[in-house]
Amino acid sequence: MNIELRHLRYFVAVAEELHFGRAAARLNISQPPLSQQIQILEQQIGARLFARTNRSVSMTAAGKQFLNDARQILMQVEEAAARAARLHHGETGELRIGFTSSAPFIQAVSDTLSRFRRQYPDVHLQTRESNTREQIAPLNEGALDLGLMRKTQLPDTLDWQVILREPLLAMVPRDHRLAQCDAVTLAELVQEPLVFFDPRVGTGLYDDILGLLRPYGAPIITQEVGEAMTIIGLVSAGLGVSILPASFKKVQLNEMRWLPIADEEAVSEMWLVWSRHHEQTQAAQRFREQLLAAASVDFFAEKARKNVR
Repeated sequence: MNIELRHLRYFVAVAEELHFGRAAARLNISQPPLSQQIQILEQQIGARLFARTNRSVSMTAAGKQFLNDARQILMQVEEAAARAARLHHGETGELRIGFTSSAPFIQAVSDTLSRFRRQYPDVHLQTRESNTREQIAPLNEGALDLGLMRKTQLPDTLDWQVILREPLLAMVPRDHRLAQCDAVTLAELVQEPLVFFDPRVGTGLYDDILGLLRPYGAPIITQEVGEAMTIIGLVSAGLGVSILPASFKKVQLNEMRWLPIADEEAVSEMWLVWSRHHEQTQAAQRFREQLLAAASVDFFAEKARKNVR
């Protein structure tokens, strides 16, 4: 049996018109080929679909049954094509994003997540919080489409783009001797007990910040923890000082102060990372374009604010 979709469309047109001439005009073909295709369809099925006389065309019982099925098949094909098109254009499907704990505090990231959700409600947006190094393997394996992470050494299989360069800030307890300063230096901070990340956690900030401190001496790390929010809590409890990206400044506690760091090199980068060897879905490409656009707007807005000051 070799029934094609055009046979079904021809049949439905004749069944709805009950006139070969009108059906042919509707299909924009001549009548003889239409009659021939209907005969071929009947031969393929092994049943007469139309009762024909010189004056009229009517449907047989087999034709009435086949009409219901033909319409359903054509509708399913149209729906399948529409679903495939929507998936291709990034309007449906799944988008899997890994992000570090500081990413949601970044305005461009939170704005893009919110905007993408509104524009593409049928895309299942799956977010997974994990530190920088934990994202590398899932990105390589295709388990994540995009990753938001801090600056780190990446394998050649991954590509990246900077979406934010933000200052690092010092955190000190409110009753600390440095708390009354307008700004502090890395040289001053390296002399203080440091509450910091556990090196086994795998955050990109660990190497980045310690690399900035080491030229001024060996950091005295008294507490090692896994989460940035834990660091903030321990500093508030008076167990030491610490350094985190400015994104975390949205967390304000009465027991501690955020202070600018005077050293120009005290900055941190947030990267958007993706695999070079896994084809990106349209949804991932759309999100990436929106985030980079939002990050660019934030960059120039911040630059304008600094020029005004």
